[in-house]
Amino acid sequence: MASRRLSPVSRALIPVFRRLQSSVAPQPRRSTDSEPVPGPLKRCSLRTKVEHMQRAEDVTRTPSSSSSSSTLSSDVTIRFRDPREAYRSKNTWELLRSLIVLRLCSYDALVERNQQLMTLCRAILGQQLFEMMMKMTFYGQFVAGEDQESIKPVIRRNRAFGVGSVLDYSVEEDLTQEEAEKKDVESCTAEAEREQKGADHREKKYQIHPGFGDRRGGVISARTYFYADEAKCDQHVETFLKCIEACGGSSEDGFSAIKLTALGRPQFLLQFSEVLIRWRRFFHQLAAEQGKAGLAAVDIRLEVEKLQETLENLGIVTKAECQHWFTGENLGVSGTVDLLDWNSLIDSRTKISKLLLVPNLQTGHLEPLLSKFTEEEDLQMKRMLQRVDILAKKALKMGVRLMVDAEQTYFQPAISRLTLEMQRKFNIEKPTIFNTYQCYLKDAYDNVSADVELSRREGWYFGAKLVRGAYMQQERKRAAELGYEDPINPTYESTNEMYYRCLDYVLEEIKYNQKANVMVASHNEDTVTFTLRRMNELGIQPSDNKVYFGQLLGMCDQITFPLGQAGYPVYKYVPYGPVNEVLPYLSRRAQENRGFMKGAVHERDLLWAEFKRRLLSGNLFYSPSY
Repeated sequence: MASRRLSPVSRALIPVFRRLQSSVAPQPRRSTDSEPVPGPLKRCSLRTKVEHMQRAEDVTRTPSSSSSSSTLSSDVTIRFRDPREAYRSKNTWELLRSLIVLRLCSYDALVERNQQLMTLCRAILGQQLFEMMMKMTFYGQFVAGEDQESIKPVIRRNRAFGVGSVLDYSVEEDLTQEEAEKKDVESCTAEAEREQKGADHREKKYQIHPGFGDRRGGVISARTYFYADEAKCDQHVETFLKCIEACGGSSEDGFSAIKLTALGRPQFLLQFSEVLIRWRRFFHQLAAEQGKAGLAAVDIRLEVEKLQETLENLGIVTKAECQHWFTGENLGVSGTVDLLDWNSLIDSRTKISKLLLVPNLQTGHLEPLLSKFTEEEDLQMKRMLQRVDILAKKALKMGVRLMVDAEQTYFQPAISRLTLEMQRKFNIEKPTIFNTYQCYLKDAYDNVSADVELSRREGWYFGAKLVRGAYMQQERKRAAELGYEDPINPTYESTNEMYYRCLDYVLEEIKYNQKANVMVASHNEDTVTFTLRRMNELGIQPSDNKVYFGQLLGMCDQITFPLGQAGYPVYKYVPYGPVNEVLPYLSRRAQENRGFMKGAVHERDLLWAEFKRRLLSGNLFYSPSY
């Protein structure tokens, strides 16, 4: 087969992807047990035999679903349902506001019509009075302020009570559904695809579908960015830089959150995600050729000689060329190639242009992984990588940790790969870059374990935020209508199992390697209790500053503040932005609280109990001192 030149996207990855390693791994062997917490948690087979011998036998770890406190040791107990401790940082007016707002969020009729109601209120009251009303109610509950200066009092007060901040500029563009769909289709379609429809060989999951172009649909707790042009992306960079500066200037060891879809044209993320997934699938096909189908990907070792023969038979490359590849990259010196070795071959530094081809299992023909980029598209991709680099350097300089948010599964493989590359570059001396893992995904554990293994091999700090996920409704609907496998775990219980499995794995990595860090981003009291108990069992101290907890501003103070006052690193996600520009965020927050508050009656009870206590004890005008 004739040799092909490297595509522009491959050339652009040279300064950024230095021998890329995989962020994907095998499908998990999940228990079919219906309990919400896993049974015996399997140790990852990637660990050395010595590490295996050092570990205790597997045990079942089940967090209590009814305990009102978490016993950490013989003399330390955190009480999550003590109203006085939970709301020490709040004055009485703030208690009442929380009671009113969170109660309103539980009414379906109000939540479903929240945008119409806000529009009506603005028309009746006028802009100034409307903003005052919002600041006294929903905006004041869930948003810290309008700009970097106005949020400082909230940050300082939280810090005085042991709670840090994750700053999150929560402005969204107010677009109609039609406008959002048009922007998404235009920004995700390559020029070559416009000229030759169907020539891109994209799989269903990575194709453009106008009906799902409005990526806000079914998403209740995440910002959504739509690409307009390169100038708009530069504006987002400036906003994120200001956010990093505000975080560094107003809090210690703070975080700043970013989204990669704000930094460039999503076409690159979409296409590169498909490249990574198809390349991984090719690895499994080659494993099947060697009789290793069914093994966990982390356990697969391809025999180099057989691999060379298979690639030659497929017409991809000659055996001599293949031998040169592995020699040049010092891969296969042991006679085998594993998944991380295999993924490193996709790096353009190897100059293996023909590996941009993979077999189509249906047609039997070789197909290119990447469609041709125009010169302008090539520049757009390079600018996106440059913007990511600028933000990471700024965060490192300011002593701020950068939290990269998770997004839809058709973008996420590329997002995770870019984040890994930032971690390899900036997490050398401390954890500066954190990736986000959505544990409602079937492959969450595989991604976490593979990324931890990569960090261990190369000696950099692993940083993770574990969440359950924000796109379930949208992802499931899209998969069902377009005809590809649902990426979401089938039940809530299996998602819980996945969360505890991922969390336990990282906690053990912290214990034995000391170069891993995790934020447990959860409003679930059982999840927090589980984490505290496992920290105690593993001897991980709060002062180690390796395990963080995170909740949203205006929610779950009964978990956040007792943790902070007990000395645990805990953070509030602190949204900010002008009133009118954060209304989409407030709308989503109201929707999220509707379901949350229906299942969290005890939080309202705690707020009411503390209000009554202050009233009866003569402390109705209590104001926190700090």
